Amino acid sequence: MKQQTISVITFLLTLSGFLFSCHNKVGRGVGDLTFDSVQTDHTAYLFNDTTKPGCQIATRFVYVSRSSDNAIKDSLNAFFTAIAFGERYIGEDPKEVSEKYVQEYIEDYRNNLEPMYLEDQKNKEDEESIGGWYAYSKNIRTSVRFYEGDLLTYCVFYDEYTGGAHGIYMTTFLNMDLTLMRPIRLDDLFVGSYQKPLTDLIWNQLMADRQVKTREELEDLGYGSTGDIEPTENFYLDKQGITFYYNVYEITPYSTGPVSVSIAYDAMEHLLGSHPILKQLR
Repeated sequence: MKQQTISVITFLLTLSGFLFSCHNKVGRGVGDLTFDSVQTDHTAYLFNDTTKPGCQIATRFVYVSRSSDNAIKDSLNAFFTAIAFGERYIGEDPKEVSEKYVQEYIEDYRNNLEPMYLEDQKNKEDEESIGGWYAYSKNIRTSVRFYEGDLLTYCVFYDEYTGGAHGIYMTTFLNMDLTLMRPIRLDDLFVGSYQKPLTDLIWNQLMADRQVKTREELEDLGYGSTGDIEPTENFYLDKQGITFYYNVYEITPYSTGPVSVSIAYDAMEHLLGSHPILKQLR
């Protein structure tokens, strides 16, 4: 899960360089953005037969509908499309990309699972015993979490089930510097050798949140059992501070659920740089 988050951030940074070089006329500033959304909700069945297992897919895609600078609008919608649906959909009309994604999801579902289902039918007499493994679902919901000045924070929530004991879900945050038209990374906000002291702050905040006094007690609760507790690029900014967001399995077992750690700017004063976004928020 952590590797997937890192891959998303790396891709978006590459995309930012491409968009900036291709749209060098992008104006500076917020662009006076207005947002709209498209929602879809579809159910489809194997062999187009309602007596067979099926898949259900729902989406809510928020996009920029208007801006004082069309280059800003187009660039942001490219970012939003990439993080919600994947890079192959960049360039699609924001009002139509959700439906295209849904139809291709349904087509892939049928193409991949119908041969397997037929094979299972040959080997098992009880159709109900195999039906549950083919009942897929997917939910993608996007939202603008924060938009003020030169900062826009976009949020994508995924929830997917593909058979088995349980589904998987994750939330990804994208903090956009609208002046430079690029995602904000930790290295943009912090200076010096910040990793270790910031890691200590995260541990200390987790201990306070869970009302324990030592790291050992926190570990006994399962923290750090599935991955190292350290600063993650999956974070969001607001007026209060920085919230680091760890999806299921990143630092705790699935049963714990996602973990968020919020640290106030004052607590990180000695680690923060002079990024204009920080001056705007504080």
